[in-house]
Parts: sequence; C-alpha cells; structure tokens
Amino acid sequence: MTQFPQPHPSRRAARVQLGQSVLAAIQLQDGRRTRAKLQTVSTTGGLLRLAHQLAQGDFVEIAFQIDSGPVHGMAEILSPLRRTTDGAVLQAFRFIALEDDDHRRLRMSVDHVADRDLLGLRSSTFLSHRV
Repeated sequence: MTQFPQPHPSRRAARVQLGQSVLAAIQLQDGRRTRAKLQTVSTTGGLLRLAHQLAQGDFVEIAFQIDSGPVHGMAEILSPLRRTTDGAVLQAFRFIALEDDDHRRLRMSVDHVADRDLLGLRSSTFLSHRV
C-alpha cells in the first residue's frame, strides 16, 4: 500500500543528516533527469543540494540509497532556500507518495540516526559534567 506522508500538525518530523555522500537521482515530469546531494531528510521530506534550481511546485520522482536500502518516491519541489558560496542551490521537497517498504526503510534510517545523535549528545553531556 502506498504511504502519503502527512506532517503532524503540532510536531515537526525529525530531520537528520545521513552523511555527506548520499546522492539522489531526480526525474522531472518531462523526463529530464538530474542529480543532487541529500543534505537532510525526514519521513515527510528533505533538503537537496542542486547545481541548478528546480521550479517550485514541480512533481518529481526521487530515489536514493540509505543504509537500510533504496528509497524511491514521488515528491513536490518547494521554494529554494538559498544559494551556497559555490553556486549550488539548497532546495526543499516534500514527499507526496512512498510505497510501504520505502517508507519503512526511510523511517528506520531516520530513527536510527536520530537515536544515535541523541545518545551521542547525552554521552558528551554526561562526560562534561563528570570532569
């Protein structure tokens, strides 16, 4: 069954960075393809680093590989946030549809990274108070 990720009205979905080298393949509705780096991701969307800005409101297919496996879904491109000093564009997207397995893999990876970050934060806080 296809998932239609919905943001929780009072709680923002956890956003995580999966690493520097998570590449995303993007196919636009007209068949053109481009690549991006996945800067951050959540179960409802993410942030892409692109060479060229995509049009706000475009519907795209997006695919990327994470530790728990491949994720492939449909997304809507949101407004670009800013240009970086090297000319790249940071642009947000929101998932419109994900198959159950893709949603499960994405949720597992996001939860794993969020838990690891939380544990790391607690460890460093604990250590700094012990010294």
